[in-house]
Amino acid sequence: MRITIACVGRLKEKYLTAGVEEYAKRLQPFCKFEIVSVNEEKMPQDPSDAEKEQVLEKETERLLRVIPDNSYVILLDLQGRQLTSPELAGVLDNLALHGVSHITFVIGGAFGYTGTLRERADFRWSFSQLTFTHQMIRLMLAEQIYRAFKISRGEKYHW
Repeated sequence: MRITIACVGRLKEKYLTAGVEEYAKRLQPFCKFEIVSVNEEKMPQDPSDAEKEQVLEKETERLLRVIPDNSYVILLDLQGRQLTSPELAGVLDNLALHGVSHITFVIGGAFGYTGTLRERADFRWSFSQLTFTHQMIRLMLAEQIYRAFKISRGEKYHW
């Protein structure tokens, strides 16, 4: 199975980069894992609604370009369904059982994305009711993907 995280912007903090790299290494026995980052658009100071929409459209277009046509898309979306870690493991198991070989998790930029990305999504997942930086979510998502594989295989990993 291939797992891709498609996201906006680059990781800048070394501790987040180190954490993501650690989980990427831990995921090697379970899947082909990659992170694809697209450029973040600069939001003007005190933007108008039209300027916000233009920024979101550009970032959404960039994200859509990096999602393969045949990939199952899980969009991290505040309006999505919340899952427990065992439920996420079940979702990934079910997809594998039905022949899905590529899953793309999508993390929008700091200001979100347009409805076009919601329409492309096969599943919309609300990671939490809490607010996190989109950079921090990358690390937590990588950890949850790793945890899901461990749960699915019945291996010990504090759940």
